[in-house]
Amino acid sequence: MSGCDCNIEIKNKQQGRLLIALLAINAMMFVIEITLGIISESTALIADSLDMLADATVYAIGLYAVGKPMLAKIKAAHISGVFQIILGGLVLADVIRRFVIGSEPESLLMITVGIAALCANVVCLKLISKHRQGEVHMRASWVFSKNDVIANLGIIIAGGLVYVLDSRLPDLVIGLAISIIVIRGGIYIVKDAAYEKRIMQHSDMT
Repeated sequence: MSGCDCNIEIKNKQQGRLLIALLAINAMMFVIEITLGIISESTALIADSLDMLADATVYAIGLYAVGKPMLAKIKAAHISGVFQIILGGLVLADVIRRFVIGSEPESLLMITVGIAALCANVVCLKLISKHRQGEVHMRASWVFSKNDVIANLGIIIAGGLVYVLDSRLPDLVIGLAISIIVIRGGIYIVKDAAYEKRIMQHSDMT
């Protein structure tokens, strides 16, 4: 076995272990956030839980792509981006629904869960940080983790504003912001995957 093959095998194993860890963290936080989001009637928490579900799916797709040819990794990133856009649309629909029918978010629960989710996503961000300039499916994971940290900070702030202002509007605003962040992140990854595909096709032609 050549030294190059050995390095590739080690790299694939490292990526696999990393994505498994990220998948486990996000799947666990999805269950926690969706449960407490429903209990607390918080649009922001429900939105973030769906974002966690999207990320868990993204990491699962990325895990499938590890060790596969570059075209498979590009397709995995593209699928991840499309899935993020769909989930972002569902989050947006829930925000609109709650704006119409009303809600009474629990600020203390929002803040507590937001802090827990922030801690989990900071760990994810630290784990994935050295791969942020790596292959396309790993860059997708970096984008999603970074967006999660921003969303969690927003939830904590929204919880504080819900308490201070005694209003549900901050919760709805942050839920809306999270949906936009998720959709934008998905669009970015789809474009990045398309760019990588063009480069690969150009290389094949030359």
